Amino acid sequence: MFKPTNNRPSVAKIAVVTTFIAALAVSPLAVAQEQHGADTAASKEVTGEVIDMMCYVDHNAVGEKHGQACGAKCVKGGGPVGIVSDGKAYLVVGEHKPMNDQLAEYCGKTITLKGKLAERGGIAMIENAEIVKK
Repeated sequence: MFKPTNNRPSVAKIAVVTTFIAALAVSPLAVAQEQHGADTAASKEVTGEVIDMMCYVDHNAVGEKHGQACGAKCVKGGGPVGIVSDGKAYLVVGEHKPMNDQLAEYCGKTITLKGKLAERGGIAMIENAEIVKK
């Protein structure tokens, strides 16, 4: 086996290690930028029933009767608001803030929202949502 005569690392070894460390430091930033850029292109329209997420998840409360009697109160009180479309529920948020004030009056009713779709850990969300007027 080859044994170096001194314990100092060679210039080539230093260059390889430095390049590897730099790649590790920069790669998460590149991936995050790539994923964020992909999210901006995912703007979609979703038509469905506006719901109060607490009652929907807890006891499948849907429909205009529940929406106007209980759901609107929960949403106005700050509970999470969502929309159910084709059996899938989405948490709805505006531009990094709740949309409760705008959506409370629609609780239990069918509307169309436009925004960026995101999903993680089984939770779907429409962010930067806006109501589509038809």
